[in-house]
Amino acid sequence: MTSPRSKKVFGLGDDVLGFPLSRLCFEGPLDMLSQTQNQQLAILLTSIAYLEVLKEEEEDSQPMFTAGHSVGEYVALVASRAISFEDAVRLVWERGRLMQEAGGREKGGMAAIIGLDREEIEEICKASGVEMANVNCPGQVVISGPEEYLETALELAQPRAKRIVPLRVSGAFHSRLMREVREEFSHIVASFSISDPFPPVVSNVKGEPLTKASEIETEIVDQLSCPVKWQDSVEKMIDMGVDEFWEVGPGEVLCGLIRRINKTVSVVNAERRLNLREERCLNLRER
Repeated sequence: MTSPRSKKVFGLGDDVLGFPLSRLCFEGPLDMLSQTQNQQLAILLTSIAYLEVLKEEEEDSQPMFTAGHSVGEYVALVASRAISFEDAVRLVWERGRLMQEAGGREKGGMAAIIGLDREEIEEICKASGVEMANVNCPGQVVISGPEEYLETALELAQPRAKRIVPLRVSGAFHSRLMREVREEFSHIVASFSISDPFPPVVSNVKGEPLTKASEIETEIVDQLSCPVKWQDSVEKMIDMGVDEFWEVGPGEVLCGLIRRINKTVSVVNAERRLNLREERCLNLRER
């Protein structure tokens, strides 16, 4: 993106962090960008950059709710003015640091199971000792846990699942292996200023709208070791009258998940929409 707003986001992010994350995002190296701490920050900054451009393009629009998947929930918190962009950068930096450290102390992993329903996954989790980490959509659940337990879980799932996709992550995120860093992160969160969100933020952990600052504080701590109930969150928003979703961030993964959750709602990808507009402007100038 070439928007002055997006450039400002990356510049401010660099200032808050004290190092040029923007250069890492655009120039690499990929192995360094893929580290948990850097990757989470890159997702945050890129998503907020798209959000700022979108606000300029769609200035009359006001969402009923905001929601985000895992680290994307911090983008939702910024969009709902529960936390400032600067504080989101600082919190995600600390979150990524602690998650990376926890992953280094006890080896764990994650894998997406495709083609089994939630009840079947629950049985596999009970039998193997892993946990559900992301309930993404019907037929797609991510499991998380210690490496040896995860291996057992995948052996149990293999005969029945359509597909199993091991995830390239540095730890068993959204599982009990992250509980050891909850207390430290809780103290960090308590030192930040959090406001009542407007519009409400739909929780990853509960799948319900949050309207109070105290709820947000509990949410982002609990989210470290609790599953991301994305399917529940989307279904809740639909039940409350949402019929159009905008995905703001890199890629189109959430658009695909929402379409699989409910085929009747409208789904718009901001990256595609904004890049298409930019391409049209370039074509006009070339003529």
